[in-house]
Amino acid sequence: MRYCSYCASPIGRRVPQGDTLPRFVCDSCQAIHYENPKIVAGCIPEWSGQILLCRRAIEPRAGFWTFPAGFMEMGESTEQAACRETLEEATATVEQCRLYSLVSMPRIGQVYVVFRAQLVSPEFSPGSESLEVNLFHPDKIPWDQLAFMVVAQILRRYVQDTANGDYSLYVDNVL
Repeated sequence: MRYCSYCASPIGRRVPQGDTLPRFVCDSCQAIHYENPKIVAGCIPEWSGQILLCRRAIEPRAGFWTFPAGFMEMGESTEQAACRETLEEATATVEQCRLYSLVSMPRIGQVYVVFRAQLVSPEFSPGSESLEVNLFHPDKIPWDQLAFMVVAQILRRYVQDTANGDYSLYVDNVL
């Protein structure tokens, strides 16, 4: 960050009065520009013991599989964001969303908030960010073709929990 988004003056990095961390601070208007982690809201849509996955049409990791997920928008809850991402990426509607996983990734400044949900119907198709959308039995998930380590980590836990019938909230940190 080089210029203030309020007054367009140059900014510097320093610890503001009353704070403990360096922040971007405008040299002119003294506005503090905070950098905070991004919330990634995701959904594991289920239908008859299968999981809906999307093959990414966009970078990063285009061509690889993931559950529907993306950055939360202002004005929406994490649950609304997960449902919206499912509609955008798989043109699928979900219901009965239940918080399943919370994974902090401090190295890249992201927090994954993932819900389990039921597809309203088995009708889905690729959205603009997906090349392909399919239902997978847990034993047929393309593990070597998953887009992100955190997605694989959450899905492995999900498959294990499904086998055990225990869906305790999964909380982890990926360093």
